[in-house]
Amino acid sequence: MASVLIIEDDSTFAQIIEGFLSKNNFKVTTVSNVAKALKLIAHEDFQLLLIDYRLPDGTGIDVLNHRRETGLVVPAIIMTSFNDVRTAVRSIQLGASDYITKPINPDELLMVINTALQKKETPKNTENNFIRGKSDVAQRLYQHIDLVAETDMSVVIQGESGTGKEFAARTLHQQSKRKNKPFIAIDCGALSKDLAASELFGHIKGAFTGAVNDKKGSFEAANGGTIFLDEIGNLSYEVQVKLLRALQERVIQPLGSNKQIPVDVRIITATNDDLANSMKNGEFREDLYHRINEFKIQLPPLRERGVDLELFIELFIKLSNEELNRNVQELDKETKSLLLKYDWPGNLRELRNVIKRMVLLTAGKVATADSLPDEMKIAVANEVPLDNPSDLKAVNESNERMLITETLAKVKYNKSKAAKLLNIDRKTLYAKMERYGID
Repeated sequence: MASVLIIEDDSTFAQIIEGFLSKNNFKVTTVSNVAKALKLIAHEDFQLLLIDYRLPDGTGIDVLNHRRETGLVVPAIIMTSFNDVRTAVRSIQLGASDYITKPINPDELLMVINTALQKKETPKNTENNFIRGKSDVAQRLYQHIDLVAETDMSVVIQGESGTGKEFAARTLHQQSKRKNKPFIAIDCGALSKDLAASELFGHIKGAFTGAVNDKKGSFEAANGGTIFLDEIGNLSYEVQVKLLRALQERVIQPLGSNKQIPVDVRIITATNDDLANSMKNGEFREDLYHRINEFKIQLPPLRERGVDLELFIELFIKLSNEELNRNVQELDKETKSLLLKYDWPGNLRELRNVIKRMVLLTAGKVATADSLPDEMKIAVANEVPLDNPSDLKAVNESNERMLITETLAKVKYNKSKAAKLLNIDRKTLYAKMERYGID
């Protein structure tokens, strides 16, 4: 019986989820805010965290940050409104297993929870296992991968969350002369400051509190092969210094040890941020930046991949049919139009989630728009028409809606503060929120 902690301030909604999960043989505990959650996490063991994004004393991101800083290894799922999908994508970068949008379908929730609990037993990033496409931008991408794969050059893979950075790194490794040696992937965003150096370089028994045995680091485990550091910009300055030394001198020194261990690894890094800006801001070492950036590969967002979108839709329908024992054969006209018009801020990961939900909710062979989130339809309806980008009124309304949404998120949905920052009164803010369908 897996133990689940629900962090949700809507007591009625929390009770509904608690009742549903209890009937499905989960042991459930509920709390209503971040402070209570952190206190409980410190004293009890949970197999899963189910976290509402908006909470009275913070957000779900605060819980994820605490989880990372304390080195807590437990899958987490963020619950959010569809309007917060872009923020939910950030939660994935901080180590969340997945996110689910409200209103929540019980069968979808059960599917997402079971997937998160089973992730340790399945390959990471399986949603991007078929990233090759036929668009011009995809062809240029693979020309670059083919060009640099056989070299030992250090590669930075840059792209938005969900674009398949780990799959690109694996492809580079599989096409290299190191393909028969280990490929070790490290999610730097999920490493705590205290444990990052140990994870990368290892430690000896007694090196710090809790080090009860010697531990081989990822660099030593990847010797002869490739090490992939995802979200490298999250590494602390101290760990960046150790990493630079390892790359320059080709040796590592486990924590607490005087012994230096020679290593031969190729390093591939990934980030959704512009490391050049982080370097200018003093957050990332300039010498390390130049050491890892011998070649850069830019992964395009899904919205720029043209004909590839339809290929991925077909693929994810096929995979979801197999996984969920469904038989979706086609999309009706409205459903296909919505899928092609939406801008997919979460890229392939979000597309996979939406398609999987669609297949789950489709009993027959034809998927209809009823199986897509209502908020997705609202998002498409509020977009500036692509066939008339010179429509000044539409452009201004789109920008105004985005500014209001971002401001509300910044002040944690305090409408008085939002109105003050936007230099309008509350009545005007309410009217605009209603007009633009902002929840």
